[in-house]
Formats: sequence, structure tokens, C-alpha cells
Amino acid sequence: MCPRDWWSRGCETVCALALPCGVWELGDQVPLGLSSLQASGIMWYVSTRGIAPRVNFEGALFSGYAPDGGLFMPEELPQLDRKTLCQWSTLSYPGLVKELCALFIGSELIPKDELNDLIDRAFSRFRHREVVHLSRLRNGLNVLELWHGVTYAFKDLSLSCTAQFLQYFLEKREKHVTVVVGTSGDTGSAAIESVQGAKNMDIIVLLPKGHCTKIQELQMTTVLKENVHVFGVEGNSDELDEPIKTVFADVAFVKKHNLMSLNSINWSRVLVQMAHHFFAYFQCMPSLDTHPLPLVEVVVPTGAAGNLAAGYIAQKIGLPVRLVVAVNGNDIIHRTVQQGDFSLSEAVKSTLASAMDIQVPYNMERVFWLLSGSDSQVTRALMEQFERTQSVNLPKELHSKLSEAVTSVSVSDEAITQTMGRCWDENQYLLCPHSAVAVNYHYQQMDRQQPSTPRCCLAPASAAKFPEAVLAAGLTPETPAEIVALEHKETRCTPMRRGDNWMLMLRDTIEDLSQRWRSHALNTSR
Repeated sequence: MCPRDWWSRGCETVCALALPCGVWELGDQVPLGLSSLQASGIMWYVSTRGIAPRVNFEGALFSGYAPDGGLFMPEELPQLDRKTLCQWSTLSYPGLVKELCALFIGSELIPKDELNDLIDRAFSRFRHREVVHLSRLRNGLNVLELWHGVTYAFKDLSLSCTAQFLQYFLEKREKHVTVVVGTSGDTGSAAIESVQGAKNMDIIVLLPKGHCTKIQELQMTTVLKENVHVFGVEGNSDELDEPIKTVFADVAFVKKHNLMSLNSINWSRVLVQMAHHFFAYFQCMPSLDTHPLPLVEVVVPTGAAGNLAAGYIAQKIGLPVRLVVAVNGNDIIHRTVQQGDFSLSEAVKSTLASAMDIQVPYNMERVFWLLSGSDSQVTRALMEQFERTQSVNLPKELHSKLSEAVTSVSVSDEAITQTMGRCWDENQYLLCPHSAVAVNYHYQQMDRQQPSTPRCCLAPASAAKFPEAVLAAGLTPETPAEIVALEHKETRCTPMRRGDNWMLMLRDTIEDLSQRWRSHALNTSR
């Protein structure tokens, strides 16, 4: 099984076939005569599988997967000293994103002032003045709300920045891309909101009609901007993936029309997500006066392991966090941490925490690469075996390092609803089911009366998006006015009916958008 054929279920579903060599050739990314980070001041990115040429941030941004099937990672990780951490401790969340992006992009590619403007623009539509917000609840429960963006989900944070970076380079190069997304919920709406109205980007989203929640579907179909094109497929998520896979398998077509994806393997998304961990640490640490700096435990609910990879990289560059990965009944990451068993189950389980209903946590490849000391041969052998057999037992040393770096927990639907109910009873605070997966770990530790390190639970979505789960917990959903207002807005959605040639409809739409862009570019150049 090729890595580009991994298709995750739930709200994370997205076309995983990024443009193999980026929007422009990989060779264009390496200026002649510059051979190292130290010599050039440029941050280089290499594939976890070690065969693809190295690229700069721009190359990694547009490539998604590396051409050898691996994932891009910084060739060298910077190390943050105590002084830097103390200076960063007073920064806002956007301020932390700016510092991290400056570190991993480099002023040669995007000058600092321009980078700051892009990030300010990315966060300009967030509802909370802090962009993210820490709720301090009873009994040491800290919940970091990552869902104050337009679609009420954490993906707004990284996708809004990623879209700004894409637009910056596209305008500079006078290029155009078409983003193709297959979704069963949150990814589609966050991707649409991040690029809607952008001059150099069109986005095509295929959603499974009747298989999303009503709120998720309306968040996609009520965006009427010219560059947004939504198709309602009369089929499930597996079925709508087929025409997307077929289109992206045609490499010449992909290259000709500059197709790409915005899925969570994109390095830009992982980079921005590192800020969650820094902000969580600085909000929850007791003091910076102790030597060494105090630990903070960050509980990461995850499916595809993007937030986990971000946290582990933050740890590797010097942030004193202890990571706990929390999953639902789809427990491949939990089994990997506990037993070294990185293998698929028979099928994806449908759970209340639907965005984490994922079989293949593809960002674990980044974690394996870091744990192996950036050994691309080890990583490539592991991942190629996994692709062949869908099952790998981690080498003993690698498993030992993983279980030292990360603690894990798997949480059932019953435990999710109990946690939601308990949090409401104790705090009058509504958790979404994904946030409840993280908070359940906190309650487990409290009930065992474990000695408590300061702890922060990441909350990836608002409970407002999951009224069915709130009702299942015996609670009353609270629906914000702007979500209620969606029901009264005009919608636009092209049907893909059974019997239609979905692949042909998709190709025709892509060709039409390319032609429109070429005509526009020709007219503006006259």
C-alpha cells in the first residue's frame, strides 16, 4: 500500500495525494553553492525516508508528501535555551506562532515583518481576542480551547496560517493552485474558510451528502465565494475518495493543473501546532525560577498524530513538556506506545469522537524518525513493511524510547459521555467528545490520587459542533447564534449523483478552473 493511498475516516478525511514535486520543481529549491544550514542561514527539510532531495520551507509547503513517500522534517532542529524560553513565556499565542515560524521558515524566504503580517491576517477572524484560551476549572483541570476560529475546530489555527503562506508564494511566483479535498466533516470546512476569497487558489471539496452533521455541511455549502466549489456526493466517504485518488494518480494532469492538498501531513500545519504546546506550557507552569525548569504534562487527543508530532518536536527543541496521547477506540497509537504494536485493526470503529476515527496515524512516521535519531534507513524499512503488511512490531530500542517519551490512554464511548457529564456537573462546562478523551485521562489520574504535575488538556473542538454527542451524555447542547444563522443562509452545492461519472466531473471542473486562471493571467498582463 503506497503512503499516498492512506485514507483516514472521520472528520480528518482529506485527499492525501499532494503534488509529488510541489508546484515547481524540487531542484529549484536548492540555490547553487549553498550546502548547509550554517553556511546559508536557510532552514532545509529532508524526507523521513532519506531519498528525496532536500527542500526549503516553500518546497515542503507545496509538496505535502515527499516524492519518496516520506514526510518532510527539518534537517537540523534548533535548540532553545533557558533565556529564550523565559523571553517567550510572556508572548501571546500569535506571538509564539510568529517566533516559531520565523525559526523554521527563515527571513530569506519571508522577511520577519511580512511573516508577522501574514500571521496577523491569518488570525484576524478568530472570535477570541487571545485566539486560543485557557479555561482553568476545578481540581487542577486546565482546558486549552483551540476552537475559537470560524469553524469552531482547531484546524482553523494551522490552516489559516498555511493558506497565508501559500498565497504569499503564489503571488510572488504568479502561480495558481487548485486544492482538492475529500471530507466527511471538519477538514473541508476549515480548508474552505482558510482559502475562501484567495486570488491565486481555488478549492474543490467533495462531501458525502447525508453523512456529515448538518452543521458541518452548512459550514461548507454556505460559503459562496467564487473560488469555492463544493460537490455533494451521493455516497459515503470511501466512495467519494475514489474519483480523487484516480485524478491524483495521473501525475501529468496533477502537474499541468497545479493540484495540491491541505491534509495534516503538510509540514506547515505541524509547525503551527507546535505553538499549542508552548502556550500550554507557559500558561500552566508554576514558575520559571526553578532549575531545571518545571515539567508540564500536555494531554493530546489525536487521530492522525499531527498534534503529537508537533508536541514531540517542541520537546526535542527544549520545551519541558511530558506528552500524553489520548485516543478513542481506534487505538493504534495506544497499542504502539504500550506494546510496540503498530498495526491496523480489522476496521475503523465509529465513535462519538468521530474526527479521531482514523486507522493510519501517518504523522507517527515523523515521531519514529526523531526517535531513531533521524535514521531514514530505519524509518523507511519500518514504513515500507507497514505498507506491505499493515503490521509492524517496533524494534525493542525504538519502542523503549517511544514509551519513555510518551504516555498513552484509549478511551471508550461510555467513558467519553461520563467525562462530559462529570465536567458539566463539576464546572458547568461543556466538553466536545474529543476534548473529553483528553480530560478523561486527567480524571483517571485524579481518582488514583497520583502526585500531580501541572497538566493541560488540549481541546480540539467546541461542543457546539457535536450536539448529538452532548445529548448522548444527557446534557443540553448550546448552539451559538452564528451556527443557528447558517440555517437561513443561501447554499451552493453541485450534486454528484449515482450514475454520474464523478471522476470526469472532477477533471472537467479542474480543467475549467485552470483555463479561467490562464485567461485571467493573460488579461491582467496586457
